[in-house]
Amino acid sequence: MDTIIISAISFIIAVVIGFALARLVQKKKIGEYEKIGKKILEDAKKEADVLIREGSLQAKDIVLQAKNELEQEIKARRQELQNTEKRLAQKESNLDKKIDLIDKKEDDLARKDREIAQKQSLLDTKIRENESLIMKGKERLEKISGLTAEEAKKMLMQAMEDEAKYESMKIIKKIEEEAKEKADKKAKEIIAFAIQRYAGDYVGEDTVSVVPLPNEEMKGRIIGREGRNIRALEAATGVDIIIDDTPEAVILSCFNPVRREVARISIERLISDGRIHPARIEEIVSKVAEEMEEKIKDSGEQAVFDLGIHNVHPEIIKLLGRLKFRSSYAQNIYQHSLEVAFICGAIASELRISPKDAKRAGLLHDIGKAVDHEIEGSHATIGADLAKKYGENEEIVHAILAHHEDVETISLLDVIVQAADALSGARPGARREMLETYIKRLDELERIANGFQGVEKSYAIQAGREIRIVVNSEKISDDGINVISRDIAKKIETDLSYPGQIKVVVIRETRAIEYAK
Repeated sequence: MDTIIISAISFIIAVVIGFALARLVQKKKIGEYEKIGKKILEDAKKEADVLIREGSLQAKDIVLQAKNELEQEIKARRQELQNTEKRLAQKESNLDKKIDLIDKKEDDLARKDREIAQKQSLLDTKIRENESLIMKGKERLEKISGLTAEEAKKMLMQAMEDEAKYESMKIIKKIEEEAKEKADKKAKEIIAFAIQRYAGDYVGEDTVSVVPLPNEEMKGRIIGREGRNIRALEAATGVDIIIDDTPEAVILSCFNPVRREVARISIERLISDGRIHPARIEEIVSKVAEEMEEKIKDSGEQAVFDLGIHNVHPEIIKLLGRLKFRSSYAQNIYQHSLEVAFICGAIASELRISPKDAKRAGLLHDIGKAVDHEIEGSHATIGADLAKKYGENEEIVHAILAHHEDVETISLLDVIVQAADALSGARPGARREMLETYIKRLDELERIANGFQGVEKSYAIQAGREIRIVVNSEKISDDGINVISRDIAKKIETDLSYPGQIKVVVIRETRAIEYAK
C-alpha cells in the first residue's frame, strides 16, 4: 500500500516537473522567435531604405534623360522651322519674279493680239479681193473653155483619180513582185517539204450505207410478218431502212453516221446469224452500239497516240473517233484531220514554232463536224465552242474558229491550220464533187467574171481551179488588169464556196487587123 502511494506521488511530481520544464522551453522559443522577427523587420527596413534610395536615383536619371531628349527635339524643331522659313522666303521671292514675268508676257500678248487683229483685218480685205479676182477668172475661163466650173472640177477629179489609181497599182505591183520573189520560193519549199514528208495512203468512203443481201428472200425476212422486224430495226437504230427494187441490197438512210454504221453492222450480223425477230434485233443492236462506242474511243485514242498529243479530254477523244464515220466531198474527216495535223507539224517545224500545238490545232480543226448535224451553226464555230468547253487553250480555240476565215487570223498558228487544211482538201484525188455542183460552180465562175466591165470572154479551166479572162484592150490598160484581177478574185471569194483555191488570170492583147484588097 505504501509502495502504491509512493509511486502515485512520484508520478504527480514527475508530471508537475515536466509541465514546468515545457513552459520554460516554450518561453525560451518565444523569445528566440521575437528576436528573429525583430531582426527580419530591421533587415526589411534597411532593404527598403536602400530600394527607396536606388529608386530615387533612377527616377532622377529618367527625368534628366527625358529633359535632354526634349531639349534636343525642341532644338531640332527650331532648326526645321528656320529651314522652312528660309524655303518659304525663297519661294516667295521666286513667285514674285514669276508674277513680274507673267505680267510682262501678258503685256506682250496684248500687243501681239493688237498686231494680229490689224493683220487679220488686212488679210480679210485681201481675201475678198482675191475671191473677186478668182470669180472673174472663173467666168473668163468658163467663157473661153465652154465648160462650167462643176464640169471642169469633175474632169480634173477624174484625171487625178485615174492618175492616183495608176500610180498606186504600179506601187502595188512592185511590192507584190518584191514580196513574191522572197516569199514564193520559201513558201513552196515549206509546202513541198510538208507534203513530201506526208506520204500516207488514202481511201475514200461513201456516205451512203448499202447492206448487201445473200438473196432476195432475205428482204422478206428483214421486213418480217406485217413489218414487225423492220419496225423493230428502225426503232432500235434510229435509221430509215429503204427496201426497194435494188437487187440483193438494202439502203440505210440517216443523218447520224454512227447510227447508220450501227444499223449496218447489226443487219449484217442478223443476216449471218439467221435469227431475225424483234427480241434478237434489240439484243444485237444493243451489243453493236456498245462495241461501236468502244471502237470510237479506240479510234480517238489511236489518233492522239499517233500524233504524240497529251492531256486531251476524254469527250474530245470520243468526238475524234466519231469523225471516222463522217465524210466531206467523199473525203473521210478522220483521215483528213490526221493529215492536216501532220502537215501542220511539218510546217511549224520549218517555221520554228511549237509542232505539238500545231498538230493539236490541226487534229481538232474539224472536231465540230462530229456533231454539226445535231447542233446549229458552222462546224468551225461548233468546234471552237467544244474545244473551249473541254479545256483547250485560247490559241487552239481561235485556230479552229479561224480555219475557214470566219474570223480574222491573229496568229501564225491560224494561218498554218488554214494552209494545211487547204493542202489536204485540194490535193488531187482527195475530194469528189457531185457533177451538178461541179458544173454549177464553173457556170458561176464565168458569170462572175463576165459581170465586170471590159471583160470580153472568160473560160473556167483546170477543173474549176483556174479562170482565164480576156479583156478589151481599149477599155482596160496594162496596169488596169491588176485591178480587175484583184476585184474578180475578191468577188469569187465573197460569192462562191469551193475547196482549195482558184487562180484568176487576166489576158489583155492589142491586135491590128487590115485587109489586102
